[in-house]
Order: sequence, then structure tokens, then C-alpha cells
Amino acid sequence: MRNLTLRTGDLMPALGLGTWKIPREACAETVRTAIAAGYRHLDCACDYGNEVEVGQGIVQAIDEGLVTRDQLWVTSKLWNTYHHPEHVAPAIQRSLADLGLEYLDLYLVHFPISLRFVPFEERYPPEWLFDPSADEPRMELDPLPLAVTWAAVEDLVAAGSTRNIGVCNMTTGFLSDLMAGARIQPAVLQVEMHPYLSQERLLRFATQSQVAVTAFSPLGSTGYGRAATSQPVLEHPVVLGIAERTGATPAQVVLAWGLQRGTNVIAKSSSPDRLVENLAADDLTLADADMDAIAGLNQNHRFNDPAVFTEDFGVFHPIYD
Repeated sequence: MRNLTLRTGDLMPALGLGTWKIPREACAETVRTAIAAGYRHLDCACDYGNEVEVGQGIVQAIDEGLVTRDQLWVTSKLWNTYHHPEHVAPAIQRSLADLGLEYLDLYLVHFPISLRFVPFEERYPPEWLFDPSADEPRMELDPLPLAVTWAAVEDLVAAGSTRNIGVCNMTTGFLSDLMAGARIQPAVLQVEMHPYLSQERLLRFATQSQVAVTAFSPLGSTGYGRAATSQPVLEHPVVLGIAERTGATPAQVVLAWGLQRGTNVIAKSSSPDRLVENLAADDLTLADADMDAIAGLNQNHRFNDPAVFTEDFGVFHPIYD
């Protein structure tokens, strides 16, 4: 499998397994099956609510001799309620304990959104709402400069809790401001990226800044269900035509497009056959004309936009405008 070389010199596998929305009851076996199939990159987060089960799958794979810890790349993320410096180290330690690991390969700030702290013993993961039992439950902001949070995240590297640090869901403006004052530059930017949201300028700027880009929802799958398009990416005639011509599946075509752009792509599946299918995208090489044709599908369309879904939580909170 191809790798992306980070600014630290570490090699991040370019195709990973996304664990968002994998049911807890299926998660351990999915992770173990994925590792057996050849996956070496696992993308996790506190907010996904299944890090314990991901850890169980990792333990099973290691115990069976399928892999060693140093052959895996494990990513997790700092949730919005833990942005204040005193909560950052406990947050990563909770993820490490749940995953059964001594260190992470990458720890990301999940959103540039700081919410009121919710203690672990009260609710974990806390998700978006401050008090779901309230008469009118809503998310409650607790504004904090991102630089303050980032300084605490930087300390995690020296502590040995994570080898690399980075950010998610940020624009070029957020990224520029963060890099201007950072002691440790972000190694990775994870954002929604697929043929309907190619983000060419963001990718170009990040690459120029030596920040590797991870694409989540690389197949254009819906997030919170409120931003659907009339034609799914995998059913677009351009994608179907390339798939027929190359003998690949539509998913393999779209994943190969992401890989050839130089991004890390995170694809989620619980199906053993689909896991193998997605992994084989690393073997597919698209012609320049096909790469251009897929790029031409861009609509600047987001499936996961806080400006849309935060309204369900009682607050309008855009971050991309």
C-alpha cells in the first residue's frame, strides 16, 4: 500500500478504514477483518462511541499474529467539549485506555468548535448537546481561541501520547492562522473531500504548507442526512463509465481518484467483501483524462456542514462561510 510521508518523516498508509457509524456490536470483528485483509490505518474518534470495540479488534488481530502494534497507524480525535487545556490530556488518555494503546500515531482536533465541558462520568462520549434531558436541549458554546487548545495538543507529543498532531474540518483561513503561531506545525488536515467537493484550492494550499490531507466521506456518502443530492457520486454516468472501461467498481474508481490526488482516503464499511474491494483501489491507476473528468464533477457540495446540522442542536454555527 502506498504511504504519505508526513512532515515528521512518519509514513501514514494512504488508504484507511473509517470507523464512524460502524455499530458497536459489529466494530471489533470489522476491525479484525480489515486488518486481516491488509488495512493498516484505522481512523477513530471519541465521538464515534466505539473506540473500546476498535481496541478489541486490534487486540484480536495482534493476538492472532496478523499484525504488530508498530505496523498499525491509529488516529483519534479531540472532541469539542475538551478544548480547554486542562481537558486535553485527560481526553487523549481516555481514548488510549479505550483503544488499549500506549500511544496514537495521530491525534486531531475534531472541529474548530469549542463546547461546554461535560465530565466523563456524566456522559461519554458527550456528543453535541450539553444536556439532552433539558426541556429544550441544545449545544452550548464555550468560545476559546484555537491557539490555546493547540498549545495543549502540542504538549501531547512531548508526553509521548501521540506521534503526530493535526486538525479537522478547517479552511485555509483557520489553517493559516494556526500555523502562524504554532510551535509544532500540524502534520495532517482531515476534511470532507470527494468528487462533488474536490476542494482543489484547499488541497493545493495544504500541500504547499507540508500538511498532508485526509479525505473523509471520499465516496460522497451522506453524513447527517440533510444534504442529499439527486444523484449519488457512485451512480454518476462519468464514474460508471470509467468503472466499466477499467473493469473496476465505481467505489474503486472514486477511491483511486482520491489516492492519485495525493490524499489519504478513509472509507468505511462493515462488509468483508466491500473491505477487500475498497483496498484494491490502491492497485488501480486512472488515466489523466479520467482524473480530469471526475474532478469536473465538483459542485462544492457538502454532506457534512455544521451550518446545516447544528441547527438541529439549537444553534446556527457555520464554520466554512
